[in-house]
Amino acid sequence: MKYELQTRQNNDLFDAFEDFFRPMFYDEKLDSMRTDIRETETSYELDIELPGFAKNEINVSLENGYLTVGAEKAEKEENKRARYLRKECRVSCRRSFYVGEDVEQENVKARYENGVLFLTVPKTQPKKPETKTINID
Repeated sequence: MKYELQTRQNNDLFDAFEDFFRPMFYDEKLDSMRTDIRETETSYELDIELPGFAKNEINVSLENGYLTVGAEKAEKEENKRARYLRKECRVSCRRSFYVGEDVEQENVKARYENGVLFLTVPKTQPKKPETKTINID
């Protein structure tokens, strides 16, 4: 919170009011999927932090040139001895990256270990437009 207050450009009263309540109602760690992206000669490598999720709770899809990573977790607990009868918690996050329409799904490699999803997306060569000549009659 100190960092946000220091980097604020305008001194709007409503922004200061929102920052005061932010730590109570908003957890920045839950909605952000921190991602490191590296470029190699043949591919792009993405390291996406997804702590607390199991491998089967993560979904990676490729559609229309967009690589979408999503994770969803639902926890339910029933305890009749406690003050509550049922406790439910649901956490989900989603992020998309444009990788180009020439990337094929079977060429994307994914690995998940220790709370980090490692994706390797191969680079594709851009198609050069064909020049066709038209015969003049």
